[in-house]
Amino acid sequence: MDHNGIIIYSKPNCMQCNFTKKYLDDKGVNYTIKDIFESEVALEEVKQLGFTSVPVISVEGKEAFNGFRPDLLDLLV
Repeated sequence: MDHNGIIIYSKPNCMQCNFTKKYLDDKGVNYTIKDIFESEVALEEVKQLGFTSVPVISVEGKEAFNGFRPDLLDLLV
């Protein structure tokens, strides 16, 4: 399945990040991970989206959201 432009901003040892990735994996949805610890650019993108915690889920053409939100993830599937 195409990743539909889904980006997950994540960091190591983040439970909600891992839950989010596993949830999408279980549904066969592809996504791109941007680690805010590895990439200053990714960290800046999260700040520009107006968030201070991860995971932040960004999808082309939709409003970004953060946290583990199965209700909103289901809308992406």
